[in-house]
Amino acid sequence: MSFPAAPREGRAKRRRLSLGAGRSSRPEVPARRPRRAWVAAASGRRGGVGAAPFDAPLARTAVAMSSVSPIQIPSRLPLLLTHEGVLLPGSTMRTSVDSARNLQLVRSRLLKGTSLQSTILGVIPNTPDPASDAQDLPPLHRIGTAALAVQVVGSNWPKPHYTLLITGLCRFQIVQVLKEKPYPVAEVEQLDRLEELPNACKTGEGLELSEQFYKYAVQLVEMLDMSVPAVAKLRRLLDSLPREALPDILTSIIRTSNKEKLQILDAVSLEERFKMTIPLLVRQIEGLKLLQKTRKHKQDDDKRVIAIRPIRRLTHIPGTLEDEAEDEDNDDVVMLEKKIRASSMPEQAHKVCVKEMKRLKKMPQSMPEYALTRNYLELMVELPWNKSTTDRLDIRAARILLDNDHYAMEKLKKRVLEYLAVRQLKNNLKGPILCFVGPPGVGKTSVGRSVAKTLGREFHRIALGGVCDQSDIRGHRRTYVGSMPGRIINGLKTVGVNNPVFLLDEVDKLGKSLQGDPAAALLEVLDPEQNHNFTDHYLNVAFDLSQVLFIATANTTATIPPALLDRMEIIQVPGYTQEEKIEIAHRHLIPKQLEQHGLTPQQVQIPQATTLDIITRYTREAGVRSLDRKFGAICRAVAVKVAEGQRKEAKLDGSDATAEGEGCREHVLEDTKAESLSDTTDLALPPEMPILIDFHALKDILGPPMYEMEVSERLSQPGVAIGLAWTPLGGEIMFVEASRMDGEGQLTLTGQLGDVMKESAHLAISWLRSNAKKYHLTNASGSFDLLDNTDIHLHFPAGAVTKDGPSAGVTIVTCLASLFSGRLVRSDVAMTGEITLRGLVLPVGGIKDKVLAAHRAGLKTIIIPQRNEKDLEEIPGNVRHDLSFVTASCLDEVLNAAFDGGFTVKTRPGLLNSKL
Repeated sequence: MSFPAAPREGRAKRRRLSLGAGRSSRPEVPARRPRRAWVAAASGRRGGVGAAPFDAPLARTAVAMSSVSPIQIPSRLPLLLTHEGVLLPGSTMRTSVDSARNLQLVRSRLLKGTSLQSTILGVIPNTPDPASDAQDLPPLHRIGTAALAVQVVGSNWPKPHYTLLITGLCRFQIVQVLKEKPYPVAEVEQLDRLEELPNACKTGEGLELSEQFYKYAVQLVEMLDMSVPAVAKLRRLLDSLPREALPDILTSIIRTSNKEKLQILDAVSLEERFKMTIPLLVRQIEGLKLLQKTRKHKQDDDKRVIAIRPIRRLTHIPGTLEDEAEDEDNDDVVMLEKKIRASSMPEQAHKVCVKEMKRLKKMPQSMPEYALTRNYLELMVELPWNKSTTDRLDIRAARILLDNDHYAMEKLKKRVLEYLAVRQLKNNLKGPILCFVGPPGVGKTSVGRSVAKTLGREFHRIALGGVCDQSDIRGHRRTYVGSMPGRIINGLKTVGVNNPVFLLDEVDKLGKSLQGDPAAALLEVLDPEQNHNFTDHYLNVAFDLSQVLFIATANTTATIPPALLDRMEIIQVPGYTQEEKIEIAHRHLIPKQLEQHGLTPQQVQIPQATTLDIITRYTREAGVRSLDRKFGAICRAVAVKVAEGQRKEAKLDGSDATAEGEGCREHVLEDTKAESLSDTTDLALPPEMPILIDFHALKDILGPPMYEMEVSERLSQPGVAIGLAWTPLGGEIMFVEASRMDGEGQLTLTGQLGDVMKESAHLAISWLRSNAKKYHLTNASGSFDLLDNTDIHLHFPAGAVTKDGPSAGVTIVTCLASLFSGRLVRSDVAMTGEITLRGLVLPVGGIKDKVLAAHRAGLKTIIIPQRNEKDLEEIPGNVRHDLSFVTASCLDEVLNAAFDGGFTVKTRPGLLNSKL
């Protein structure tokens, strides 16, 4: 039977209504155009889809059992597996289709079919979720309901799915499943035929049960407010519908569980159906009586509202928002309300939660704002407003723990112990904002974790590297789709206490974009005078962060905004000396790598001399991260040897023989020895344990040394000097090379230099030209004008690395003085400092990192500005003992210390560049 063609205007109207006009998601397929006569009769008005949402299901259920001619379903039906409810004959249900089988059924039968028979499906209640897309067909319920698909709505978001509006026609029994793929098809037997059902009500017991059921049904309806149109229509339907149709219809309307509906579906006998439905009606009547009794004290104006609420519960439509899921949601809302009452949140936050809870109760669950409001309330309840941990304020235990976890770092550990001591004396101390600044690999992050362990607090790390949206810190406002709280509030929810240790990692690598500046958003978080009233955009309620101990880490303070830097206490974490690295390696790194690679100290030994070779020849870094990787490479190589040795032992012992050959193992070995030794050359004995890692083994595993002592080679000719530079990765030595050639007096600078270093080079040239006669410096033609017919090329090697900073002035002057005097700079001297045009040496920063870099390179003498002498106190004692420091206040002192025999001259001409 084909659908009659509809006029274009009406067809377009129904298509829009079926698809849900105004939705943001674009449907995948248009809704199937239902038969006009059916929809008009089912909805009670012409057009059908525009019927009132409250009374349309009642009218459709009535039509399904009375207006339709006697039903004869096909003997073969495609099966629709649903887990959202139980469809009874005469009831209407809206169900979602998202499993592979059901999707294929809709596309093949409903969207391509042209007859009424193609829209009849067999609906089988399925306990497991059919969306699981299991390969095998799950066990099917024996009894199902033949249904007519009235409407199909499709969508592509968030994934392809359909929503079906189906109306139950009659029961059927599965005789045999004919096929399972792509969707199940079964041979069925129709159970309740409408032309046979009235005869069941004419017998003695059947007639008595029918009258009793009708009496309870009328009593139930009359307890409701008849002024409500839906109640009046339901009362008229009780008289117009046949008695045999009432049990299924009323069971689908009143509040019943899926289990009870399944029992009604399985009741093939009409008498049994009456017997099972009457107790459900009695239970509903008693519930209404109790409800009316408890609400008698209400005002007369509320009686209409009291009558409407029961009818909404009575007119429960399976598959809609008022199914069993609503009961669970209501229970969750009640539990959420109890949690709000029992929570210890501040008064302002409690008022906001109470207000939002009232809105949530009045809000339909279909509204998108319902889920947003509920998520907001759940977050408010889960936040640790007043929940905190008790600090372990034992200074001695804290000192021992810090010393065991970290070697060296005396300044940092001293500051942590000071915080603990003050905390012990004053309990309401606000959490300080500490910022550990140092090169990578020195243990800044692990120190933060140790601080939390020392205090007995929860620890949470927030990685800020690359964050360029201020909403990551302050959260999104709830007016936006997908809004969520910021990382600070999320961290508090994760740890569950309001006084954790928050590690803001890589705070110097924050970005900035059109979405705001996250560094500016951190100002309120990291200000001890403001963070007690921190307001996240998502919460829109103040949260106290004053008890949180914030620890930030950075490689440099140059990229941190000054306003943010002002709110933090900077603690420098410099690189390690060679001795400290050796201790760290044998205390922490080597045991950790052995454990990670399944080795023991009895299998591999790494002497301290080998560790020193790795430090000096394979890793030149401020931290120990590369050193740790080198030990990992050694352990992997040793693990291969140990595994091979175990395998060879097993072969020699015959322990890998099969069950058959185990009995003749000794005999096989004797034959092998007797024949030849050639077969056992591959079965060499395993290496002796422990395996000792010396320099030769180190070279085999790690390859040739990466860093050789090239200082003396680089300084074998005039025009080369060694400077000291600071980088975010720690201190480094830097060579400066100069050469001269015939030209027009131009100065060429190469090596990717910044503006500051270019200015230092020009300053150095100007100072040397002004003092050329004093030091008897001449160009190639013997003129005291150093740039007369002479070009100078100044080069800083490693041109791929950007270099800038105010500390290369003295190095450039020494390099050029060596070039014009023809004398060699001492190969064991490095220097740092900035100059003025009058020859004064200005102080610079990063002295400790630069000194450690010179010590790693094997240099012996370091020239520093005199005003930096106070910074030598931070240098470890063993490093100061190995080095000789020269403090200079002017360039004369620098040149005298940089050259053997000094750089002063006699006044008598002819004896140039000799010491007085």
